[in-house]
Amino acid sequence: MADEKPQKKEKVEKTDKKKEEKKEFGADRRLKNIIRLGETNLDGNRKVQHAVMGISGISYSLSRAIADISGFGNKKLSELSEHDLNKLEDIINNMDKHKIPSWMFNRRKDPEKGGTFHLTTSQLDLTEKNDIDRLKKIRCYKGVRHSLGQPVRGQRTRSSFRSGSTVGVQRSKAKPGSGAGSKEDKGKK
Repeated sequence: MADEKPQKKEKVEKTDKKKEEKKEFGADRRLKNIIRLGETNLDGNRKVQHAVMGISGISYSLSRAIADISGFGNKKLSELSEHDLNKLEDIINNMDKHKIPSWMFNRRKDPEKGGTFHLTTSQLDLTEKNDIDRLKKIRCYKGVRHSLGQPVRGQRTRSSFRSGSTVGVQRSKAKPGSGAGSKEDKGKK
């Protein structure tokens, strides 16, 4: 029995060392393959076309157009040099200068600035919030629906969007003897 205890301790120590090695290796690997682009951390193991879709405001078709224009479509994001990453970020930030058609932009005919441009990441979130606040301020139908927390686009609300303290239909309790098969109802007919 004395021999078994030191063997168990050695096994436990070996497994602990292996776990620590895996943690260290995994942490280094993640740091190397995470690339900061457009205010977003992107996976460096993915191809440029798929990795760029991780930036909010960039859809599949737009990411494909960006990859085609940049010429990095088949390369992994981690294979790009610093100069290539700067070029890619410039394309994302200034799409109107890089032959991307304006129908792909997410902010066409802006009511405040009067132009057509594309918003990403925090710009997109902030603009959406400002638009909703403007609708609430002018008290139009969509603004009222937003402020009430109700659906804005005309959906039915009878069975959907029931959250919080909604009051449903309550049936009154039947009195004893006044059911459908009672003798009083039969006699009245």
